[in-house]
Amino acid sequence: MFPLANFSIEAAANFRSLNVSSRFVRECRQRFSTSRSLNADSYDVVVVGGGAGGASLSSVFAKKSKSVAVIEPNAEHYYQPLWTLVGAGIVNYNKSVRPMAAVLPKRATWVKDKVVEFNPKNNTVTTEGGKQIKYEYLIVAVGIQMNYNQIKGFPEAFETPGVGSNYSKLYVGKTTEALRRFKGGNAIFTLPSTPINCRGAPQKIMYLADAYWTNTGVRSKSQLHFYTSQETMFDVKKYADVLTEICTQRNLNVHFKRNMIEVKPDTQEAVFEILDSPETPKETVTTHYDFLHVVPPMSAPDCVRHNKDLVDAAGWLDVDKDTLQHKKFANIFGIGDCTNLPTSKTGSAVACQIGILQKNLMQVMAGVKPTSVYNGYTSCPILTGHNNGYWQGPAIFRKIFRLGMA
Repeated sequence: MFPLANFSIEAAANFRSLNVSSRFVRECRQRFSTSRSLNADSYDVVVVGGGAGGASLSSVFAKKSKSVAVIEPNAEHYYQPLWTLVGAGIVNYNKSVRPMAAVLPKRATWVKDKVVEFNPKNNTVTTEGGKQIKYEYLIVAVGIQMNYNQIKGFPEAFETPGVGSNYSKLYVGKTTEALRRFKGGNAIFTLPSTPINCRGAPQKIMYLADAYWTNTGVRSKSQLHFYTSQETMFDVKKYADVLTEICTQRNLNVHFKRNMIEVKPDTQEAVFEILDSPETPKETVTTHYDFLHVVPPMSAPDCVRHNKDLVDAAGWLDVDKDTLQHKKFANIFGIGDCTNLPTSKTGSAVACQIGILQKNLMQVMAGVKPTSVYNGYTSCPILTGHNNGYWQGPAIFRKIFRLGMA
């Protein structure tokens, strides 16, 4: 047989006219598709998303599969668990950023584009640039979508003083600025009615702001308010009771079953619907703010939630809660925030899911039924002050960012 390395993809394709086997042609294409300089459109494994889950799994399968592609439009990779500390002025934003090329495996092809359509019946995805990419196996790791525009007055309100959000690279710096410029008055922190990632983060910034303003002498002139759509401070009663006591001790005002639906930046007012109101439409309450930290409604990204073949009734990627395999398409797996897994959407959850997905997809590739079971593990550390230490996230992700190992 001729040495494989001596042939280009085009030459391999031309072998069809010489009755060379289709398997040999396919192997030629797969061999060369792993090069970043080539632009092949068919891969053994396609990973959509270059976040924590996508970057980790693409690294795993780049070593185990003949051809792997990662589809990710961003040039930078963000370690979002740090953004609470960035917003609070404790950590510099640059600590949360690395070049995407530094965290994606060199053995994989990085398709720097955005997926706009999945076609699971044909095993293809289509990118914003119009490229169609075919796969044998697909890992959906697209994360979660921030829907600021579902709150009337946003995102325009971010152009006005006193408004920030730790949930976006665009607005986390505005939180820091607003925190430092705050001279007293009403400080409002929100938590929306939709599922979100890291449900503890909306109140973590409140505790850190409380500590900062105490240290700077502003706290005595301030009233802090937490408007949450939930019925309790936390889903687990043991922790909810502790957090409620902390709020009482620190004079942090908590308003349950309140969901922000509008902001009026000209008058610095926020409008909340009362979720347990019997009225239709629901009653609302309007309050003045001098500082506002907003957490947006969230959803699976549009490319996922608008695809009825892939999602459940709520618009999340419909995967088996044990195996992470899609319920309808056996060659598709999902990980992280975009899925309907019945657990909190956190980096810790993703860290646990990586190993489960890896083992199960390898079994499916071998023609075996997946057997590894995800136990629903998640973790949501809540910082209640500047001097209590902080958890830097799962070791697997800290290693990527060189933040140190436990």
